[in-house]
Amino acid sequence: MLATRAVRGELRPPDLTVSANELLAALAVVRDARVEPGRPEDANWRAELPTTEGWRTVDEVPASEIEALAEQGIALAREHGVQHGDHQATTPPAGLLDQTVLTATGDGMRVQVPLRCLFALSGMGFIGGGAQHDRVRISANDSWLRLDARFGAVVRRRRSLLPLLF
Repeated sequence: MLATRAVRGELRPPDLTVSANELLAALAVVRDARVEPGRPEDANWRAELPTTEGWRTVDEVPASEIEALAEQGIALAREHGVQHGDHQATTPPAGLLDQTVLTATGDGMRVQVPLRCLFALSGMGFIGGGAQHDRVRISANDSWLRLDARFGAVVRRRRSLLPLLF
C-alpha cells in the first residue's frame, strides 16, 4: 500500500524517491521557495508505482461514512487483536485487515475496499476534521485501487502480482 500527499512544486530530476521522514523534516523546517528533499533512496524502492493514466472514478462516498467504518474496524481490531509486550500494543489479525468493508460500483467497475485502506486513510490523518460535505473518491484501473480524501490518498494493488493457485 502507498500513501500519498500532494504538494505544489517542481521536482528535479522529475522521478526521485526520498525518505518520507527526511522530506517531511525539510518541508517543516525550510520556509523557502527551494527545499532539498533528502538524499536519493531509489535503490530502496523495490516495487512498481501505480500508473498515472487509466484511472476511472467508480464512486464518491461521504468522508463521514469512511470515518465511521474505520472506527468500527478499530473497535473490532482491539477486540480481536493480539497483545504484544507490557505496553499493551495490539496487532489486528490479517484476516480482519483484508476483509472487504466497502464495495463500490460505477463506470462499469466493481471495486472492493479492504479495511486496511480505511485504516491507512484514518491513520495518516487524511480524513477527519474536514468540512461536513467532504467526500472520498474511489478510483481504480485494471491493477490499482485509489482512495482520494481531502488531505491525501491511499493506493493499493487490487490483485496480487503472483496469484496463488491450488
